[in-house]
Amino acid sequence: MPSRNRSALGAAAAAIITIAGVAAPGVPATAAPPAASAAGQLTRVIVAYDDADAAARAVDRAGGKVGRALSIVESFAAEIPDTQLSALRAAPGVRSVTLDGEVALQAERWRADGDANSMFSVVRATGALDVWKKTDSSGRPIGGAGVGIALIDSGVSQVTGLNDPGRIVNGPDLSFESQSPNLRYADTFGHGTHMAGLIAARDPGTNFMTVDSPTNFTGMAPTSTLISVKVATADGATDVSQVIAGIDWVVTHRNDPGLNIKVLNLSFGTDSYQDEKLDPLSHAVEAAWKKGITVVVSAGNDGKTRTALSMPAANPYVIAVGAADSKGTESRSDDVLADFSTRGNTTRSADLTAPGRSIVGLRDPGSYVDVNYPTGLVPGDTTGRYFRGSGSSQAAAITSGAAALLLQQRPNLTPDQVKKLLVSTTDAMTAGDVLGRGSGQLNIKKAIEAPTPAATQTWAASTGTGTLESSRGSAHVADPVTGTELTGETDIMGRAWTPSTWAKASTAGTAWTGGTWNGATWTGTSLSGTATTGRSWVAVGWSGTSWSGRTWSGRTWSSAVWDGRTWSGRTWSGSTWSGRTWSGSYWSSSIWQ
Repeated sequence: MPSRNRSALGAAAAAIITIAGVAAPGVPATAAPPAASAAGQLTRVIVAYDDADAAARAVDRAGGKVGRALSIVESFAAEIPDTQLSALRAAPGVRSVTLDGEVALQAERWRADGDANSMFSVVRATGALDVWKKTDSSGRPIGGAGVGIALIDSGVSQVTGLNDPGRIVNGPDLSFESQSPNLRYADTFGHGTHMAGLIAARDPGTNFMTVDSPTNFTGMAPTSTLISVKVATADGATDVSQVIAGIDWVVTHRNDPGLNIKVLNLSFGTDSYQDEKLDPLSHAVEAAWKKGITVVVSAGNDGKTRTALSMPAANPYVIAVGAADSKGTESRSDDVLADFSTRGNTTRSADLTAPGRSIVGLRDPGSYVDVNYPTGLVPGDTTGRYFRGSGSSQAAAITSGAAALLLQQRPNLTPDQVKKLLVSTTDAMTAGDVLGRGSGQLNIKKAIEAPTPAATQTWAASTGTGTLESSRGSAHVADPVTGTELTGETDIMGRAWTPSTWAKASTAGTAWTGGTWNGATWTGTSLSGTATTGRSWVAVGWSGTSWSGRTWSGRTWSSAVWDGRTWSGRTWSGSTWSGRTWSGSYWSSSIWQ
């Protein structure tokens, strides 16, 4: 979904089939002669930007005019007086200015080894490729084996690379879609699949020790177990009570047979400004941390417009990750903090950064993101498997995979020690903004080779006694029929929220009793299936009345048809879950291009 600060340039990208007068294959180019200007001859150029709006203003100041958006390559076409080329190249927000005649067509076939933002390049740049060649104390290659990574998101679809029933486990579906069997567990939004791929994907038959073929897709921790806890629907809609319930479920079931959940990835955040010591969402992640789970959270996608990290990244215990921009090069010497990555403030900012600009992940065909943001498709990808996205979401997912590698190597590491190792072994970022980049950029090879540190964080403990409504920030789910929003101290089941009672149970890791949370039955009590057929948490019907007085049953979503390929355009209309919900920077991979 587009971030709040995206300009109209990005929105126009879907219609672009040529790049500044250079035709796409099979499309004839029609070049017009350049116009003249009193200030000099007008010259056609491609302006690559770090900040689209600032770059456009620089073109205006130079006496030029902005042309078509080319957001697939984070650029736009323009015409400027030839006397202003040098000034434009030096202007704020401008990455480079290239004469139109110098632009060449991309190769017809995309190759991961030629893309600085492919996962092939990411695992090489972060040192994961080197770590995979090492072994743990049992002689197993270090790929995250035996480590469970919980992903609270929009579900995970069984696309190639994530269709391994032995490693990919469906935890409970706590989303509104759980009441429809044809939607249950499926990633109808597309966000969760993208994150899961970066964390733990591994193509069938691939020997990840020799994954030097760029045609393969391999995530950071390709032998880890990934536990998907679905909380969001096809447009990303979810309530903070569903997210908190998901975190509490992970804590309660962390030691279940075959799970061993040691890492929790949260690639989202709300715009809550509630004190992190009071905020329930903040307290939930702190409780998970203190129960031995390394919690990795995206810093947010608000750039310089927000003076605090998203919630729950604002909690000082967890690992808050900002997004690095590779500038399209293999070298890290020119890497900067991505313009959209939330800076925070001098009291609480990102702990470190990881690759987060234009990252190529796995495509979820027919999902909301796939259908609505075609600019995320990778030109030249003949497989149709890949989709490009930017955000601190991707950075957090990559870091979660790295944490799993550490925890395979040293299973007894505490979350504090994992954080210390990752933060103290980063590659320095010497260019661009200082605030927001933390200690530097993730280097898991250095972390694996570093000695085990003594590390104990001593921040003031949270209480979780703040309000659920403040924790939501400005995000509210809306009834699909009446449009009524869920507000106040009530969860999606219509149960009253008593913060002191919940906080005590969350701290103890006992917020779930069987399939019951906050006094209502949300899900079943066990996994069904096997490692061969696939394991999924048993679902139950929500027979009680919801917050709006309506009953959530299977028929609520019965008109939604998910066949693995496409969504009916009629299903997800403006009358369904509000587009305001978890939009913009909340699901922090909101730049799908």
